[in-house]
Amino acid sequence: MTHSELQPPLFGPAAATAGPAIWSRNFRYYFVARSAGLLGHTMLPVAVSAGLIGAGHGLGSVGLALAFMTTPFAGLVLFGGVLADRFTARRMMIGADLTNLVTRALMALLFFQGIERLWQLYALMAAAGAAAAMFQPGAASTVPLVARDVQGANGVLRTSEALTALLGPALAGLLVGAAATGWVMVIAAVTYGISACGLFALRLGPVAAPPPGDSLWRNLAIGWREFRSRRWLWGTIVIWMFYTMFSTGPLLPVAAGVLVPVYGSALFGLLSCAFAVGTVCGGLLAIRLKPRRPLAAGAVALLAFPLYPLGIVLGWHVPVLAVAQVLVGTGVTFWGVMWATSVQTQVPGEVLNRIHAYEVAGSVCMLPIGSALAGPAAEAFGPSTVLTAVALAALLVASALLLSRPIRELRRVPGT
Repeated sequence: MTHSELQPPLFGPAAATAGPAIWSRNFRYYFVARSAGLLGHTMLPVAVSAGLIGAGHGLGSVGLALAFMTTPFAGLVLFGGVLADRFTARRMMIGADLTNLVTRALMALLFFQGIERLWQLYALMAAAGAAAAMFQPGAASTVPLVARDVQGANGVLRTSEALTALLGPALAGLLVGAAATGWVMVIAAVTYGISACGLFALRLGPVAAPPPGDSLWRNLAIGWREFRSRRWLWGTIVIWMFYTMFSTGPLLPVAAGVLVPVYGSALFGLLSCAFAVGTVCGGLLAIRLKPRRPLAAGAVALLAFPLYPLGIVLGWHVPVLAVAQVLVGTGVTFWGVMWATSVQTQVPGEVLNRIHAYEVAGSVCMLPIGSALAGPAAEAFGPSTVLTAVALAALLVASALLLSRPIRELRRVPGT
């Protein structure tokens, strides 16, 4: 273990010492802000897709629109971490919310008037992706500042995230069907306004920051050095890259290709809802259960993941698959809370946003590759073979996390 791993956190639960362990004044405002912002975010893909198709544009324009949002996020999230450490996460998040408010308002105008120049929508989607990259690093680092019970707060936020992931697309679909897509964008703009107001209302103490005068590139290099010095941190990300490429990436498209022709899209949607129910259960479980070795406990919870792909291969009926999805959602969310809490409480505050940015970039970079390879792999080897490989890869990932000593033996910071 390196010297930096032995240092006590310079930032974390001590920043929020007064008031309730979770539901302090600051956390209430942050909870409202985060929930509102997530609701607006989850509405966007459905609204844009339905709006473009309803306006007579093809699937290619839908794919390009979504790509224009995800590409800037992937490319800029590292710089978002540096800027959040330099200018404080709260300022960056408020700026990102206001940018999202403006982009959604302009999208509303485009859809009200009828989209004739697609490049205008693409430009706004790119701005939304860049704003998300500026917001994301601070979303994690703010939690220790607003709650003493960091793990419990993460559990509450993951539960809210699961609910907004259910409500956002459903609400967008209903509104697109009942009115114009432009009104969905108006509502989304309002949610970002609520988020910005909630963040503005936070009253936070001094936050650790990098030394003044350092260049952007030096800040980025220091963040990389701090990331690389923690074996439990970079080791988990390396393992997680394998997981996203060979398990989570291929699972959704291959499972849809197998289940939708047999059971229909409605029942497949219900299985997705079952996963969301599991995420709520995982968040609630993480609020109460606080293992001494959080990453080891989270890795054990991930052992539930192979149940769903194996259930499809073995021909389980839909109710049994739904139960499997609930267990998978519970395990994945419990792991997510254990991981987020470990990062937030083990990493010094002056580099936390940059560390989180490296973590996010590493966690998601292999996901598109896994999704893209799913179709060709299913055609070459058959869906059952691919789903079996997905289950095996998930089992190997959980085993690797448990076999890695720095990951397995990382202990929870007392009081978190």
